[in-house]
Amino acid sequence: MKRREFIALAGAAMAWPATAFAQDSAKAYRIFWVSIQSQPDPFLDGFREGLRARGYIEGKNLALELHFGNPHALREVVAELRRGNIDLAVSSGPATRALTEVKDIPVLFALSGDPVALGVVESLGQPGGNFTGSTFLSLELAGKRVELLKEVVPSLRRLAVFSNSNHPGEQSEWRATREAATKLGIEPVYVPFAGPNELDAGLVAVGEAHADALLVFPDVLTMVHRNKIAQFATAHRLPSMFGWSEYCEAGGLMSYGANQRATYFWLATYADRILRGEKPANLPVMQPTKFELVVNIRTAEQLGIDLDKSSILFRANRVIE
Repeated sequence: MKRREFIALAGAAMAWPATAFAQDSAKAYRIFWVSIQSQPDPFLDGFREGLRARGYIEGKNLALELHFGNPHALREVVAELRRGNIDLAVSSGPATRALTEVKDIPVLFALSGDPVALGVVESLGQPGGNFTGSTFLSLELAGKRVELLKEVVPSLRRLAVFSNSNHPGEQSEWRATREAATKLGIEPVYVPFAGPNELDAGLVAVGEAHADALLVFPDVLTMVHRNKIAQFATAHRLPSMFGWSEYCEAGGLMSYGANQRATYFWLATYADRILRGEKPANLPVMQPTKFELVVNIRTAEQLGIDLDKSSILFRANRVIE
């Protein structure tokens, strides 16, 4: 699907009234929401809004069943999916990996990483199986985040790059970040951690890197621990750059990336099409084409950064004061 076609689709999906999507069938559809993120889940809110806009009402023609837990606990969910009597599963982030054994139920995903590297689709254009959805991975954004951070911190010479090495597509993102940093005369310091048990040790390594700033790759794990990471960055006097606005709301300095809530709202469009009979194999994996720059002024003040010296505030889509 071309960029202009996606924008038209997304805009229409946000604007159409609920009656345009009202269901003719009296059937009550059963959808499983599967995530490792505990409630409240901000992504779930966006998906629910999208479903309501398409005429799906919980308790009337929709049963939306919520399943939260670590990947090991999700085995029971996989077993229930295999037993059938479920119309659709929707996975958020790492929970998608747990659903790879499901073959007979359509699965919608929203990944910060690469679904091809994860093995759930054959390609973005032709998924070819029972999985499709959206990926937030954009290697162009990786370089742009470095550029924005350099603009706000002109003295930046050494950049700590904090990354969950279990994240599919992580090495591609690191390569793009490294190339962008090198072009700007910045030394990137790769600080990987493997899963939640290594996150604290990874932060210690960031502190020992003696960096001038911190860039964190967006994924569900760093999202879950965004408050801890943002507080760590401020405590260590590290200007920080993230991928999604939720990190900024937690105290990060800046973020640049797709709007998560809007993407999950849009994901309900695919849910509607699948429930109406379309196959995930024929629905291309989508990538957001509209991105937002968010800046946290409070954090800038705590770090002693004068944002007026750059044009960043004029270009920001949202400023947190």
